[in-house]
Amino acid sequence: MEKKLSEMHKTFMAKPGDVEKKWYVVDATDKVVGRLASDIAMILMGKHRPTYTPHCDTGDYVIVTNVDKIAFTGTKWDKKVYTWTTGYPGLRSETAAERHAKHPEMILREAVRRMLPKNKLAVKMLAKLKTYTSDQEHPHQAQTPEVIELAKK
Repeated sequence: MEKKLSEMHKTFMAKPGDVEKKWYVVDATDKVVGRLASDIAMILMGKHRPTYTPHCDTGDYVIVTNVDKIAFTGTKWDKKVYTWTTGYPGLRSETAAERHAKHPEMILREAVRRMLPKNKLAVKMLAKLKTYTSDQEHPHQAQTPEVIELAKK
């Protein structure tokens, strides 16, 4: 018995409740910011799965430890400048070294945020990123996260 062509070729589209979320732990010690951020963004979006669906959050949770030991290549600690607006005329700015001294987790979080899609779903994806410095212990042991190695050279 022959099937119709429309019955044979079905495209899978995930629904929000269909995907079971996993938890991953990444150690950011001596990892390059951009390479690590691109790998994390792929996991948060769910592009590492064969069931990736663009309009649905199919990504997993990522716990990043030791974000204060992250690395830049070249002279980016002094030359990379982060700028933002306050609503008043002019811009505020700080170098990567200044930001690392105040908020080391914001360097990685901003890099990942800029690699995610620019829509409402990106806010939910970024909420699945948990960053901790070396003096903090992450409280997510109950989720039994898997240790993975990202940003390999």
